[in-house]
Formats: sequence, structure tokens, C-alpha cells
Amino acid sequence: MSGGLLVAGTTSDAGKSVVTAGICRWLARQGVKVAPFKAQNMSLNSFVTREGAEIGRAQAMQAQACRIEPTALMNPVLLKPGGEQSSQVVLLGRPVGEMSARGYHGGRQRRLLGTVLDCLAELRRTYDAVICEGAGSPAEINLRRTDIVNMGIARGARLPVLVVGDIDRGGVFASFFGTLALLAPEDQELVAGFLVNKFRGDVSLLEPGLDMLRDLTGRRTYGVLPFRHGLGIDEEDGLRVSLRGAVRESAVAPPVGEDVLRVAVCAIPLMSNFTDVDALAAEPGVVVRFVDRPEELADADLVIVPGTRGTVRALEWLRARGLADALVRRAASQRPVLGICGGFQILGEHIEDEVESRAGAVAGLGLLPVRVRFAREKTLARPAGRALGEPVEGYEIHHGVASVEGGEPFLDGCRSGQTWGTHWHGSLESDRFRRAFLREVAAAAGRRFVPAPDTSFAALREEQLDRLGDLIEQHADTDALWRLIESGAPQGLPFIPPGAPA
Repeated sequence: MSGGLLVAGTTSDAGKSVVTAGICRWLARQGVKVAPFKAQNMSLNSFVTREGAEIGRAQAMQAQACRIEPTALMNPVLLKPGGEQSSQVVLLGRPVGEMSARGYHGGRQRRLLGTVLDCLAELRRTYDAVICEGAGSPAEINLRRTDIVNMGIARGARLPVLVVGDIDRGGVFASFFGTLALLAPEDQELVAGFLVNKFRGDVSLLEPGLDMLRDLTGRRTYGVLPFRHGLGIDEEDGLRVSLRGAVRESAVAPPVGEDVLRVAVCAIPLMSNFTDVDALAAEPGVVVRFVDRPEELADADLVIVPGTRGTVRALEWLRARGLADALVRRAASQRPVLGICGGFQILGEHIEDEVESRAGAVAGLGLLPVRVRFAREKTLARPAGRALGEPVEGYEIHHGVASVEGGEPFLDGCRSGQTWGTHWHGSLESDRFRRAFLREVAAAAGRRFVPAPDTSFAALREEQLDRLGDLIEQHADTDALWRLIESGAPQGLPFIPPGAPA
């Protein structure tokens, strides 16, 4: 059996995804054959593997940190929220239906434990080490009975557990102690220790607290990672451009041309794959921001309507906010607009939806000669082709089937004047195509903007992953970490009362 580790967190957004990716890259640089794993992910940011399976983007990026191709085994259960109370359940890369939170936690989730353990076992047969990521907190005692992603998977696979805490939020010592003290004895014996994330200042000032934490819990701290801007890797959800910080914190070249280019992204409800704009933010001289008011479109050179898990709901939101009218005015005055996936569907003339919203016939914004019908079967694909004279690749995740009835061809969608639409996510990561598209936008906007000739988005991602590996290598006890991965949690760890309720 190969080595393994579960990276848990005291809270959501404690840094589990980043730490997992950093450990993966550190191990890969040591020549270890390593893979990532997350039993269950809740996210609207997803990716399509080579075999046509849908998984969380964070796991795809962690696979890149391992220098391997992502597969469905690495994220067997993906939950895609469709509202406050329900999610689409994606099992082994394929949607299997909608389910309420009560229905899922009421029994379905527990029945999936065998499936996720089988996937993990297959990875462990193939790789020297599998670095698993938890979700939320392992001390969510209301959900422990049906847990398959934190202590449920740790106990089922006998994985040692490293608990990550975000000290930048404050209260990290109480969070570490409280997390441990709310676990059952059988779970506590797998928690090997802690890792402090996002520390600012002199580590020597923290050391007395770490010593006291060890005295209180019998567990060591495996490292203190300093705060670094721009280290997010394809966040599970949230309004941030994951590469923008990394580029801004490094030595950023000034704009090549005389002008900057301003990009406004409509922050529509249930926004999915907002990472599509990361490649734009990586370009010197391109300023990307998320907006939710029509006046914020006024000075934008390009407006993007991104993907969404709720096309009709997002369309209603745009109309209610006055953004729909602003988009119509932009298109009429030949100012650039780009719709991606759900955003592309919104820009069309007509939507027939008996699947996602069950709203039936709905009028779109009418900016593109496209009619959309929602199919029950989801399209999952990795298309490649040419556009604007350049090679381009992307990936598709959608129920809407578009019938293009005019305009100029653009990827699988179309272009009408300066309004563009496509179902392809990730197309802007193709460097030559991105530069050609930005030149078109700059010309239409009347900006003296010139794309940098040598920006490589893939190279920037590799640089970012190496920075994560550096954090682990330089600020964690890697010898102790490897012993943990190879040999499991130390024996004889003390129980900290009160433990989980019966």
C-alpha cells in the first residue's frame, strides 16, 4: 500500500487546496509519483478530463502540481449548487441527478463511501503517495454520521490527518484545539498534528503558542507557512481572479502599448468557471474586475457575461439590475461583449428550458442569432480548433444546446458585430488566440493597447505551482511530513475530551 495523507482544515478557505497542491508539487519535485484526491467537492468551478469526466478545477490544478493528467478518480463526487437547497450530483464525472441537501445528507452520501474508498484504493495502487483534501471542517459534528470526505475517508482508509488553520483570521489556537476536541476517540487517533497557514511577522513570537498547543494536545505543528499574495489555485467558489494576485505581486511588465484595457465581468448568480478570466488578468495592461451595477460597464472596453449554473435565473438578475439594458446598448453601439457558456445562452434570442430552471420558453437578450434548448444529457467535451486565425483549445460543460442561425462562426458559437458567444471554457488560456482576441477588442474600443508578445499562461501557472512547492519545502518540516505520509499517524496520541457526542 502506498503512502497517504488527508489535509483537513479548521474552516472552509483555511488553505486546504493550496497546501494540498504545495505538498503535491514538493513531492513531484522529489521524484515521488504522487496524485491528488478529494472524495467530495462542492463547487461551480469544474473541469473536463481527457476521458470526458467532470471534476472540480481545484483537483485538476492539483494534478498539474503532480505533473499528471487529471482523472475522475481524483474527485469521484462533485456537487454543483443550483440554489440554496439543492445541488446537481456528479458521480465519477457524470451527472446522476439533482438532490436536496437533506436528501443527500440523509442517506445518499453515506452510500457513496464505498465508491470513494474504491477510487482512493485504485489511486494508491498506482501512485507512491496520494494527498487527499478534506472539505469544510472535520469537526462538523452534525454531519459526521454521513461524512465521506473528512474523518469518514480518513478512518476508512487509515489516513493520517494534518489540520490546516488560517492564522490571518485570528483564533487559530482555539480552532486547532476545538477541532481536535470535537472528534471521537477513533478519529482523534488519526490526527497527527497541525499546520499554520498565512502567518505574518516573526515566527519566534508564535513558537510559545505552538509549544503550549503541543503540551495541550500531544501533537506537533508541522510548519508555519508565511502569508503570500496570489497563491489561490482555481478557487472552489468566490469572487476573485486566482492568478491576478500572483501576477501583480511579481515583477509585472508595464503595458506594451500606450493604453490599458479594462474588462468588466458581470457577477451573475451561480457563476461558474469564473477562472475563465484568469488568463486576461495575467496580461500586462489588462485590468479585470467583477461588477454588479450598470454604471460599472460605462468605462469597460470589454464586458464578459460568464458561465452560470442558472441561465434563466442569471438572465432575470441582469434584467432586474439594469445590466441587461446596458448590455443591449453596448451591443448596439458596437462595443465588445463576450458571452461564455451560460453567458452565451443569455445573449441569444430564445431559451427553452425544461431541465435547469423548468421555466419553459424565455426570451434572451437577442444580441446573437442563437436559439437554445436545454437537454437532459450534459455536454462534456474537450474541443480544439482555430479562431481569428490562431489555434485554440477549451472544454465544454453545459445542458444548453445552441442552434446558431446567423452571424460569423466563432468557436462553436458565433459573432455578430462586436458581440461574441461560445460554449468553450478555457479558450482564453490559448496564448496566440488570446492575443488575437485582445487586438480585436482594443481596435473596437479605440484603445492603443498592445498584447504582450511573450505572455505564457501555462508558464505562469507552473510558476505559481512552484511557489506553492517552495512554501512547503522552505517552511514545513518535510522530513517529518514524509514520515507521516509513509508511515501514518504516530501511535499513542492522547485523547482530548470531550470528544464527539454519541
